[in-house]
Amino acid sequence: MYEIRTLGVVLHPRRDSAEAVNTILRWADDRGVKVLGLAEEVGRLGCGAVVVPAAAMAAQADLLVAMGGDGTVLRAMRLADGCRAPVLGVNLGKLGFLAEVDIPDLAAALTAIGAGTYEIEVRTALDAAIGAQRLTAFNDVVIVRVPGDGTAAIDLSVEGHHFVSYAGTLSLFQPQRAQRLTTFLPVADRRPLRARDPCHPFLAALGVQPLRDDRPQAHAQPRHSPVLGPPGRRSRRLVATHVTAGDTVVLTARSDGAQVVRLGRTTF
Repeated sequence: MYEIRTLGVVLHPRRDSAEAVNTILRWADDRGVKVLGLAEEVGRLGCGAVVVPAAAMAAQADLLVAMGGDGTVLRAMRLADGCRAPVLGVNLGKLGFLAEVDIPDLAAALTAIGAGTYEIEVRTALDAAIGAQRLTAFNDVVIVRVPGDGTAAIDLSVEGHHFVSYAGTLSLFQPQRAQRLTTFLPVADRRPLRARDPCHPFLAALGVQPLRDDRPQAHAQPRHSPVLGPPGRRSRRLVATHVTAGDTVVLTARSDGAQVVRLGRTTF
């Protein structure tokens, strides 16, 4: 049986999480469980969670409950990286592939975890090193060109051995057990890139996918250097750092990343 004495909550910055937090507080009060939260998150709810710094919550909690969408779950996983607390994802109203339960099932899920009727899925962390800077991702690392500056030339080496050189507007790197793994095809291969070929979800591999993305990218970063970070309409907030010509990005897949709770009851 996995005893939960201290529980930490990680909340979506905008969605209404009051119902889910109240469910946790009632469940915790009945069992003498201490609930921790971050000042900028639980403060706006005026609830009874104990406010602590993020590092203290990750170190003290026996379980982290992430309430929101995939971004909130990934943020909780980064908090839990290197700590003992597994992460339970709770879906708040929108489709979330990483969340495990809906709000009506939250109390039962916590009870099941306390009773030991759950499984742990270890998620591989992908560490990116650019000089002295270290970054960690659990979904993917993307190197994106600056719009209007042409393609980015990349030399790819594996364990110190040169593998291939290519040019593209976007390069996607995904660790094992990501939502989907990709198949790498060299640019010299004239066939279309098979962007989402099926791979076994527990394949111990790092997927690499070079792409030419010629769609308008008015949402992207100002034109001064290539960027490292997830693509898409939220890239302005998710860009982690900038790289310039000649920089080396060292990617390392680390199998001892965060732990995610699986109950086998996902409904979305």
